[in-house]
Amino acid sequence: AAKLSIRLYDESTHTASLIGVDQENDLAVLKIEVSQDIELHPIKFGTATSLKVGQKVVAIGNPFGYDRTMTIGNISGLGRPVRTDANTVINGMIQTDAAINPGNSGGPLLNGRGEMVGICATIHTTTGGFQGVGFAIPVDTAISVIPDLIRYGKVVRGWLDITMVQLDSSIIEYASLPVSSGILISQVVAGGQSEKGGLRGGTQKVQYGSSIIYLGGDVIVAVNGEKVSEYGDLYTALVSTHPGDKVSVTVMRKGELKTFQVELVARPEKMEWTVR
Repeated sequence: AAKLSIRLYDESTHTASLIGVDQENDLAVLKIEVSQDIELHPIKFGTATSLKVGQKVVAIGNPFGYDRTMTIGNISGLGRPVRTDANTVINGMIQTDAAINPGNSGGPLLNGRGEMVGICATIHTTTGGFQGVGFAIPVDTAISVIPDLIRYGKVVRGWLDITMVQLDSSIIEYASLPVSSGILISQVVAGGQSEKGGLRGGTQKVQYGSSIIYLGGDVIVAVNGEKVSEYGDLYTALVSTHPGDKVSVTVMRKGELKTFQVELVARPEKMEWTVR
């Protein structure tokens, strides 16, 4: 947006500036410019960790331009993975049957004590209108990323300093690997954290489509106990981590499962995946 403004409950309008964006969680932090004589009252934060299916919740927003609209419903499900318009997957979403329509996005989902437990985000629809399935981002997710958004303007996430290849049947068959899926470590950064942690890259140079990869390295099959079969699994396993965190990486090496503690580095701005 070229210009941002915020309208408060008393109908006053104030200039706002964009501080940070987390596209992966569909969240942003705005800074509002107000005079010192105006007292703002922030909403109380609750937690989504104690929510139960069947619990009553309230959604507030501006559906179709009708401001300060309140709808009431129940928690229909928890921990839902939802794909966003930006083609990212937000995990742990709250599913509710409280009516969420276009214009509700960004509004609070409240518990019975008036605490925000979620941020209304999207609806699942085949008609463009509400059909009983709405989703909200857990407030705990927002709380976890806000400090990074304020400090850096983005979320700084952890990653493994390796070159990787998602296994397919052709690689598995050619290399006679004793796995059905996983992430092959083609190369590790020399002297990097993954190498220091014990991970090994490959040594056999081969042509893989338009790319050059190295076979013989470790195959990642789990991170922190979570199964890793493809790029998306690794991405999900590391999405809540930060540089400097240590994770448990389980690999298949020469027919044996081995687990290493590996320190993460900062995830690159642009992700590059080796594809055939």
